[in-house]
Amino acid sequence: MIKVNVGTVDQWMRILAGLVIISLAFWGPKSPWAWLGLIPLATGLVKWCPAYALFGVSTCKTNN
Repeated sequence: MIKVNVGTVDQWMRILAGLVIISLAFWGPKSPWAWLGLIPLATGLVKWCPAYALFGVSTCKTNN
């Protein structure tokens, strides 16, 4: 099991940002680059960020 390193506020911000960025694939500029929004969406859903793990950062108050 992976160690959680994304806190609740950070998690919801990532999920919201990911959904907004993905929506740009359908509305707005309709760019395929909008699918990069899957990255913040996925890290928000699993509550683990590889960049945070690499640099030893955690926004989670309780590390599981």
